[in-house]
Amino acid sequence: MEQQGDLIKNPHDAHKHLRDSAPVQRITGPSGEPAWLVTRYDDVRSALADPRLSLDKANAAPGAYRGLPLPPALDANLLNMDPPDHTRIRKLVSRAFTPRRVEALRAPIRRTADALLDALGTEGRTDLIAAYAAPLPITVICDLLGVPEDHRQDFRAWTNELIAPDPSRPQAVKQAIGAMLAFFTGLIAHKRRHPADDLLSDLISARDTDGDMLSEDELTSLAFLILGAGYENTVQLIGNAVYALLSHPEHLERLRMDPSKLPEAVEELARYEGPALLAIRRFPTEDVTIGDATVPAGETVLLSLSAANRDPRRFAHPERLDFDRDTSGHLALGHGIHYCLGAPLARAEAEIALAALLERFSTLTLAEPEPHWRPSLRARSLLDLPVEYKAAPPRA
Repeated sequence: MEQQGDLIKNPHDAHKHLRDSAPVQRITGPSGEPAWLVTRYDDVRSALADPRLSLDKANAAPGAYRGLPLPPALDANLLNMDPPDHTRIRKLVSRAFTPRRVEALRAPIRRTADALLDALGTEGRTDLIAAYAAPLPITVICDLLGVPEDHRQDFRAWTNELIAPDPSRPQAVKQAIGAMLAFFTGLIAHKRRHPADDLLSDLISARDTDGDMLSEDELTSLAFLILGAGYENTVQLIGNAVYALLSHPEHLERLRMDPSKLPEAVEELARYEGPALLAIRRFPTEDVTIGDATVPAGETVLLSLSAANRDPRRFAHPERLDFDRDTSGHLALGHGIHYCLGAPLARAEAEIALAALLERFSTLTLAEPEPHWRPSLRARSLLDLPVEYKAAPPRA
């Protein structure tokens, strides 16, 4: 429990200690089961691309940590699949996130960002997560999928329960899972009767035209994953980026003066304080050697993306925020065949969110000295981000 508390409060110090003393260590997992934690960059990157490390829970040994238990209609998703099923389903949805399609979304994303900032007025104090970092990506991904507006706040409450479950409230997680299953089942039924120009309608059409392409459980699970991952990871990417900039005002001012630096800045911000502490758990299909350790087949492997991204063996002075460094190869959005499908969209949303924020407010400062991090061992996520702001004067 002490290790878990350290990883939540200050994961970077804990990761430094582990990288130096025990880069592949058997630990107690998030639910009390044993697991192997990997923290050095080379080991993590190699493991992310190792086909012997399976995401399929069928390869987990008895008693191994398997992650959050979900019903079959939500569990048949890409985060639990290996090829060829993973390849088949990823190919179905990948065309929605091509650079060309993401580029076409930039103008609508900017309009949404401007509308959210308009609602804040010209001066005041707000929680920037609730007012901006959360509603922007939920609007974008729900519009892409075709989710009605009146269900979007419910979805945020449900995902909060799943990402940071409270052990004292086990029924809350079960209720959230049940509500999400009912929501997606009902939404798919509605889209079947009333198809529209959206991604979910396209997936339903693919399912109903060729059942071998996508089962009903895979369809429901895919909608669940796209909405959940496309929303939550981007909230964390934007929120963490803004917090890092407000903690480094000289970097914030540099971006304000030179917005052309934003693409490089987003990559460094993702490396420096990315949205995930851990990649999805993996299970060796045979005994594998990682670093100096041999991990038996079926035991759980947890790959720390956050620790790898601050490994000085790969990134010089990794504790520094440096927009001029070479960030190529950072692992904030994964690596290998399970690399984040929505990475181009997440990058675009983060760039646009930061650009709009810096253009709108000439003054933007933290309203409280210490951040409130969500008590999660998987996500690096702010519970809130209180800020004080003042709008820039109108341009002549």
